[in-house]
Amino acid sequence: MSMDLSVVVPVFNEEDSLAELVRQISVVCEEQKISFEIIFVDDGSTDGSFALLEELHQKDKRIRVIQFRRNFGKAEALSAGFSVVRGDRVLTLDADLQDDPAEIPFLIRVLDEGLDLVSGWKKTRKDPLSKRIPSKIWNFMTSVMTGIKLHDFNCGIKMYRREVVESVHIYGELHRYIPALVSWEGFSVGEMPVNHRPRLFGRSKYGASRFFKGFLDLITIMFLSRYTRRPLHLFGMWGLVFGSIGAVITVTLMVLRIIKTIYLSNRPLLFIGVLFILLGMQFFSIGLLGEMITRSHSKNRNYSIRRFLGE
Repeated sequence: MSMDLSVVVPVFNEEDSLAELVRQISVVCEEQKISFEIIFVDDGSTDGSFALLEELHQKDKRIRVIQFRRNFGKAEALSAGFSVVRGDRVLTLDADLQDDPAEIPFLIRVLDEGLDLVSGWKKTRKDPLSKRIPSKIWNFMTSVMTGIKLHDFNCGIKMYRREVVESVHIYGELHRYIPALVSWEGFSVGEMPVNHRPRLFGRSKYGASRFFKGFLDLITIMFLSRYTRRPLHLFGMWGLVFGSIGAVITVTLMVLRIIKTIYLSNRPLLFIGVLFILLGMQFFSIGLLGEMITRSHSKNRNYSIRRFLGE
């Protein structure tokens, strides 16, 4: 069944805001005559979120609900939602009501101007200074390192063409870098300033550790984008560097042993040369093998669904 819009909403302990979020999405879409569905992905909530979602589904079959067996994270929740969308366009937004559903028609308009992904930009952000400053630094670093000129990579509200969510593969914590992953797949990416509202219910699910993890994830996607299909360009380069240094040291000592009849057993340089050779071999073998295993594992489904209402 074709429709205009699928709305994918990850949920983790957001019981207080869900009914109001559904109301706001419904009002906007019905006023604009947009056919829609809402796909909630309950990411292991421990409050009454799923019970409420089940009740909302019984009242309105446009509401579909996926329930995970435990908390797997936002990336897996988005991936699960993307796998069942039926709309020509796909909207993601957070469940805490800080993202404004009133932006839906404007996001559709910008998307239809020729983009494949429109990412929201919280230009006037209603968060504490302790969150805004690190976020600006992180977004600047991400923009420089990826070459994607966006102000806000991790804004929850984004509008996609359906073929984009069918092509992009996210797992772990890579949801922070969806614009970069989409751009590297060859899709066009843009951004639009969006209204960001103060938090009314609950509390933020992200702590200071997200910035350290985010930096590690940035290194991950830089590697995956450049070396996944040619890993030896990275591992081979360092293997060649270390192996060559070790070979030069070892050959030099062997020549000196032959010409000057020196003894090598008391020369630490010999052990350094052997160490560099071993390092080079490890970069060629262990690193390449580990990346092959990681890549193979990442293609598997990394979440477990307990129930799916509206399948």
